[in-house]
Amino acid sequence: MSDELVRLSLAEAGAGLAAKRFAAVELLEAVIQRAGAVQPVLNAFLRIDAERARDAARAVDADRSRGTRLGRLAGVPMAHKDMFYRAGVPSSCGSRIKGRAPESTTATVLERLDAAGAIQFGVLNMNEFAYGPSGHNWHHGHCRNPWNASCIPGGSSSGSAASVAARANFAALGSDTGASIRLPAALCGVTGLKVTYGRVSRAGVMPLSFSMDTIGPIARTAEDCALVLAAIAGDDARDPTAAGAAVDDYVGALSQSVAGLRVGVATNAFADELSSAGAEAMESTQRTLASLGCPVVPVTLPDLSAWDAAGAQITAAEGATVHAQWLRTRAGDYSAQVRARLERGLAVPAPVYIDALRLRGPALAAFADAVFTRADVLLAPCLPIATPTIAETDVGAGGEMDRTLAALTRYLRPFNYLGLPSLALPAGFAPDRLPLGVQIVGRPFAESLLLRLGHRFQQATDWHRREPPVGPLRS
Repeated sequence: MSDELVRLSLAEAGAGLAAKRFAAVELLEAVIQRAGAVQPVLNAFLRIDAERARDAARAVDADRSRGTRLGRLAGVPMAHKDMFYRAGVPSSCGSRIKGRAPESTTATVLERLDAAGAIQFGVLNMNEFAYGPSGHNWHHGHCRNPWNASCIPGGSSSGSAASVAARANFAALGSDTGASIRLPAALCGVTGLKVTYGRVSRAGVMPLSFSMDTIGPIARTAEDCALVLAAIAGDDARDPTAAGAAVDDYVGALSQSVAGLRVGVATNAFADELSSAGAEAMESTQRTLASLGCPVVPVTLPDLSAWDAAGAQITAAEGATVHAQWLRTRAGDYSAQVRARLERGLAVPAPVYIDALRLRGPALAAFADAVFTRADVLLAPCLPIATPTIAETDVGAGGEMDRTLAALTRYLRPFNYLGLPSLALPAGFAPDRLPLGVQIVGRPFAESLLLRLGHRFQQATDWHRREPPVGPLRS
């Protein structure tokens, strides 16, 4: 029974709990058992808070037996990237510097998930201070890809994607400053949503780049992401950058038709660098969307490389500002790779940083004119290269390491710079049997449309149901 339970999507698990087909305690024990089975291979978890979670699960079961009205997520176990603060509990942020003193506040997103009845049972591995796309962590051990443990899972939300893909977690919060939700989702074969800048509160969350950071879900399906986003989205007095725009009915909108939605595909970007397997995944996705009644239309994009570079400069400068004090007093407590990346930010000239910020508005206008006057969404690949190994992205790989790390985010970070929402979806497999992902990008605050289109795509395909070989489940 435990194998059957962990195979469920978050939506299926929530429905099963509501129908009393199984208890919250039973579901939690199945997930904890699965997490223990895959942890020696993946190193996805930094801590499992089993007793705290069991108490919460027993409380949900008691409330349900009394007929108490419960939230949609009541009793569903989740673990999150270790950068979402909870009062009284330390958060390491994947580092040696933080993690000893208990936090004094709880992140708004955790408070909202608690209110919806979700049960946090642990915290997940991540790149140190969320600054890196690989999943390396020299303090807590590298996280690994559940499809091939010698390969990276992507970062910085590495444990989030790896645990969800391995059926050891139903959903996880991650952060996306320059690809850190969509990249690991693509590399691990799960679904990840980067929201519009400001759509989700960042109060009580570790900062990296205040003008680029976003918070969102990684889960197995678009429907699961909709359920999590419905719980966490919205304005927040604790975060002045949280947008006051109305929150859509993300879950209700999933049932609406997608026929007639125009899918833009760039004629002047992505194809030159894209692997043959990645190109086939794009073509297959276009055929599926066309079969759903979505016309595919050609669009011509502005130069994305300039926006990728501008986003990198902003993150570098703002990240160095956040870490300036620790770089002066505790430089030796950073890993070599992360310290080097942060120190580069200290050298970003003020005019370069200010120009990068100033040009975001014109860049968004140019992109909107190129894409959204012709299409409702843009379909694009997630990355141009095959999934690298851990060794190829480690500090010993020299100059090749820098080129590989840059390639990982090249197709993703421009949409952080533009502040646009983007949904990463599993869309096939490469010859090496590692997952391939595509992303659909929408207008500001068009998360509902992206999730609806992703949901329909997943109803027509089964890529999201494929299980990685780590700790095989019984058939």
